[in-house]
Amino acid sequence: MPRITLIDTLRGVALVAMATYHFTWDLEFFGYLDPGTATQGFFRIYARSIASSFLFLAGVSLVLAHVPAVRWRSFWKRFAMVAGAAAAISIATRVAFPNEWIYFGILHNIALSSLIGLAFLRLPPPVTGALVLAVIALMVADYGLSPGLLDSALFDTRWLAWLGFSEYPPRSNDYVPLFPWIAALLAGVAIARLAMFRGWLPRLAGIQTSPNLLSKAGRHSLAIYLIHQPVLIALVYLFSLISPAPAPDPRVSYVRSCEAGCLQQGNDKGLCQRFCGCTADRLIAQSLLTPLQTAALAPQDERVQAIAEECSIGAQFGN
Repeated sequence: MPRITLIDTLRGVALVAMATYHFTWDLEFFGYLDPGTATQGFFRIYARSIASSFLFLAGVSLVLAHVPAVRWRSFWKRFAMVAGAAAAISIATRVAFPNEWIYFGILHNIALSSLIGLAFLRLPPPVTGALVLAVIALMVADYGLSPGLLDSALFDTRWLAWLGFSEYPPRSNDYVPLFPWIAALLAGVAIARLAMFRGWLPRLAGIQTSPNLLSKAGRHSLAIYLIHQPVLIALVYLFSLISPAPAPDPRVSYVRSCEAGCLQQGNDKGLCQRFCGCTADRLIAQSLLTPLQTAALAPQDERVQAIAEECSIGAQFGN
């Protein structure tokens, strides 16, 4: 079976999308965009779509590389590269961002999900697809129908948060837990197995027969992933030396981010304004706002939780 260049091109498209998202995050980090821009609204959906696309394509590639027989030497070589890169990112971010370091990001997930995905290579596509639908149903129930259904404080440590069932996962600049994201990789496995069973692969290979810039980038996705963000951060940093971003008002930044998160949960706008204004004022009064915004103080700290509970009650009664 010849290499399907279209898959490389799609991976290249995902790389471009990832770089644009990370650039947005960098602009926010240096103060050029409002706090919460990269984690709310459109960009929140954008980030999740990008992560899903990488995992989906990893599932497709797993099938193309290891069906009908697993090429163990090739698999372990690739696994070591991805897992090693994930470990390097954890170490680097632990030094650069000690309070928000990446303990389980997209590369960690790809490595572990690929290992788990091996067990699904020979299963009928409908079986794998059914599991994917089950995970999606649980995710919808957990986030929409019954929020917190699967969450437990027992999983709030970094040693367990990677599973995806924590109530308040430790802060991280890239958090892609096993649940529910493994569903994206397994969806790739199911679709690729179905395409193989139906004989669609030769036609897919014929859609694009010549490489282009995107497909060339897609063939070296891991290297580009590791290099692009340090380059982008360096560029924005150099620009900040020439034209620094204006210093934000901590209270305004907090209230804006708080209200965005509150509204996203389906709450009334007036309630969100009262709640966020109340918590901002009380955090400032107790000198907790700056530590909270710099991640020196965790959201689950007892003092923060007490303020949130008091303000929540007051906001509901119009105070």
